Amino acid sequence: MSDTPERSMAAKGTGARMPRDVIDSLERLALPIVWVVTIAIFGAVRPDTFLTWSNFSTILGSQAVLVVVALGLIIPLTAGDYDLSIASVVTLSSMIVAVLNVNHGLPIGWAILGALATGAMTGIVNGFFVLYFRINSLIVTLGVGTFLHGVTLWISDSQTISGISDWLVTVVIVTRLFGVPLGFYYALLLCIAIWYVFSYTALGRRLVFVGRGREVARLSGIRVDRVRWGCFIVSGLMGAFAGIVYSGTTGAADPSSGLSFLLPAFAAAFLGATSINPGRFNPWGTMISVYFLVTGITGLSILGVSTFVQDLFYGGALVIAVTLSQLVRGREERLA
Repeated sequence: MSDTPERSMAAKGTGARMPRDVIDSLERLALPIVWVVTIAIFGAVRPDTFLTWSNFSTILGSQAVLVVVALGLIIPLTAGDYDLSIASVVTLSSMIVAVLNVNHGLPIGWAILGALATGAMTGIVNGFFVLYFRINSLIVTLGVGTFLHGVTLWISDSQTISGISDWLVTVVIVTRLFGVPLGFYYALLLCIAIWYVFSYTALGRRLVFVGRGREVARLSGIRVDRVRWGCFIVSGLMGAFAGIVYSGTTGAADPSSGLSFLLPAFAAAFLGATSINPGRFNPWGTMISVYFLVTGITGLSILGVSTFVQDLFYGGALVIAVTLSQLVRGREERLA
């Protein structure tokens, strides 16, 4: 039986769509594929040191704080805002846990609540200045972050405080599941929760809608300011949680070490926006990006490359990731 013109056109349309589908799939999975290839390359060069479970468990467990910070960043980023204060929240919340628990002898539970309250209050302050005074979020969060760093130096007397409760250390780094510290699983659970909200709830859809066009979202009945303010508060809470995990990882609080998470977190957030769900900040892409970047740094360190490679890797990754995310987002908008 000969094909009808309609059937021939449908076949041609299907044939034309298949390459596009394949390209889309490859784009979504490009980063995981590159990550696997990176592991294979370093594994082939140094199988005795790189391809060991102790190495992989160290990579997974040691980056839990960075994953939480990066996940916290993508929430305001999805709504079109930046939160440069999140790294200072990590440092301050970690120090609050240490000061309350070590210096003042409060139970670790109360110290953790104090840290979380600090994170939430930071989000409230950020949202207040951004939304009520219409100041750019970059300026507000940079200023608030600098202020918080000063508070951290003040309450700590610029000293590292050690001796945090063994219970916190145990539930973060000492206790392991399949050889991986529990801190990794806390970050994984947060990733799953954010993915569910972004993908399957009305709140997640409103959040994306606000980030794509605030005026259109406002005209559609969405309370844009409330959504943006909520994003700042959640980001502050996640920064505080990252600080708590950091305290449990090290058993101490350093007045400045948390600031080093800001650049890698932004690099992971923007690089993650080019994968899994290209053109959007998404939790799975962000988490994979963290471990891809850390895998590269770890592999180069095993090969004997100097420590400055970390700054080169994260700095270069941020520039490339922002460029790629802008290209992907521009293409998505044209196709829409």
